[in-house]
Amino acid sequence: MAISRAQLLKELLPGLNALFGLEYARYGEEHKEIYETETSERSFEEEVKLSGFSAAPVKNEGSAIAYDNAQEAFTARYTHVTIAQGFSLTEEAIEDNLYDSLSGRYTKALARSMAYTKQVRAASVLNTGFTAAVGGDGQPLFSASHPLVSGGTNSNIPTTPADLNETSLEAAVIQISLWTDERGLLIASKPRKLIVPPALQFVATRLLETELRVGTADNDINAIKNNGSIPEGYTINHYLTDTNAWFLCTDVPNGMKHFVRTPLQNSMDGDFDTGNVRYKARERYSFGFSDPLGMFGSAGA
Repeated sequence: MAISRAQLLKELLPGLNALFGLEYARYGEEHKEIYETETSERSFEEEVKLSGFSAAPVKNEGSAIAYDNAQEAFTARYTHVTIAQGFSLTEEAIEDNLYDSLSGRYTKALARSMAYTKQVRAASVLNTGFTAAVGGDGQPLFSASHPLVSGGTNSNIPTTPADLNETSLEAAVIQISLWTDERGLLIASKPRKLIVPPALQFVATRLLETELRVGTADNDINAIKNNGSIPEGYTINHYLTDTNAWFLCTDVPNGMKHFVRTPLQNSMDGDFDTGNVRYKARERYSFGFSDPLGMFGSAGA
């Protein structure tokens, strides 16, 4: 439905001093702290995880060499979605000069709406990561049972869900360092960055940026900071819905991915029959993950 003069009555009356409510500040592109962005030219993208070889066995004298087999482990699929929104003004509203006073404000509001939607969709992969965000291996993003070709499993959650504190963060760093590849070989993985909701920003500051241990009377150093265990520090994501959940981005490649099929586009046109002018914003993208070891997550206690 087009925006008519009846919906914008005050803008037609004298004595109007200000229009407000459409020019709030907004948070930046926080998804860039989590996702690696790539472009896409197809309706969907697939990425396949390969299995290497197991540890080399001892060859006994005179015996034949052992041959191993490589194979595909699983396939992750990214299906792009189209996000679009628009508004229109009636011919009469434009004729009474409401176009000049409102089009700029509403196009900014439209851009804000599109940006907000993108951040919500990006964060939803983490927000649903303990239950609904199922990957190519058949497990949620965060699971204690990511299956391996060798028959074992990797876990990217704590043994017991834990709130963010010194003990849980140190345990996560150790757990990440013990991950293996599909054939059980250690992969030397490390955390890079801590992702927290606004409620945990002060806890994160104390854990990562103080010289001494937090909350003790001992004169011990802060081992997490001293060892450079989380080299990129922490970042706040304002679209996380659980105030207790926290996440670690790791250096495992091909983890969290953002594919851009069509960048944000704006357009407008006029309707001959009604005289209305329509404005539209559209983009097409997908958020997801290939290797779940690209992230570690705790839902909190």
